[in-house]
Amino acid sequence: MTYSHMGDANIEVSRICLGTMHFGSWTSREEAFRIMDIALELGINFFDTANVYGRDAGVGASESIIGEWFAAASDRRRRVVLATKVFGDMAGGAPVPNESRGLSGYKIRRQVADSLKRLRTDHIELYQAHHIDRRMRPEELWESFGRLQDRGDILYVGTSNFPGWGLAKYQMAARSQGRLGIVSEQCQYNLLSRYPELEVIPAAREFGIGIMPYMPLAGGLLSGTTSPVPGRRTAQVEKEYGLQTASHPALLQFSALCKTIGQKEAVVAIAWVLANPAVYTVILGVRTVDQLGIVEAASTLKLDAEVMKKLDSIFTYSTGRPLKLGEAPEAFAW
Repeated sequence: MTYSHMGDANIEVSRICLGTMHFGSWTSREEAFRIMDIALELGINFFDTANVYGRDAGVGASESIIGEWFAAASDRRRRVVLATKVFGDMAGGAPVPNESRGLSGYKIRRQVADSLKRLRTDHIELYQAHHIDRRMRPEELWESFGRLQDRGDILYVGTSNFPGWGLAKYQMAARSQGRLGIVSEQCQYNLLSRYPELEVIPAAREFGIGIMPYMPLAGGLLSGTTSPVPGRRTAQVEKEYGLQTASHPALLQFSALCKTIGQKEAVVAIAWVLANPAVYTVILGVRTVDQLGIVEAASTLKLDAEVMKKLDSIFTYSTGRPLKLGEAPEAFAW
């Protein structure tokens, strides 16, 4: 496993980040424990979760599973750089004032406390705003996150699904206060979803923010699968992207290219994302232990210039689903 720095933050994390979105929903507690054990053995020291993950199994299920795994062995927590998020509705059912989707100083304070309890830890290395809240002034955001940093509850601040202008707006405010500000932006980025190249990645690069892509395999569309299982994530993403894996020209050309160079589609797709200099890690959302089998190859494969050129010729901004118009991030985020 290789490691890199998290944007301008002087902390090293593995180039593959373990995504835990499936923990509690598709992945049982026992399987999640095995996945995290093997991830550590592979050198993965970066785990990403969110307070809303695993909600099918109960409030904060993904965080709770990770917390139970930490508690089961004393050395696990110190070996992991932990990232989680705040934004979603944690109340469930009927809307509750100050608990619905969005950000506020009130909500951040309450929800970080809940996350710390579920995760069974006294601090979170990377605390991320899961989406942008256009109503939240920079002063309130930095006062809220700054207070958590001053108390030691969190070390660094990250964002997810922010547009380029949002990164600029909040980072400029942080710098004016002498703060390090945002160190990481988590966005959907893969060969079928290259929208972040338009504004998010350039803005992040300008402001010292590392890019942390999720869905590098486009929910499984770039894994070589030709018959997605109904009800599973890949079948859902087929509808979101507006394509059929068994017949889409770009995917067929992609598989042919991977066969030519002797690599699995999933390995090439992840290696392509990691080849972008702005990307410091890639989140691999793992549902089963078997899916960890590509980690070593994906984290070390270097695609030559000719292969990168061919991939650019196969995949363009509008490849996959029709190009959606409108403001970022809604044009490309869920």
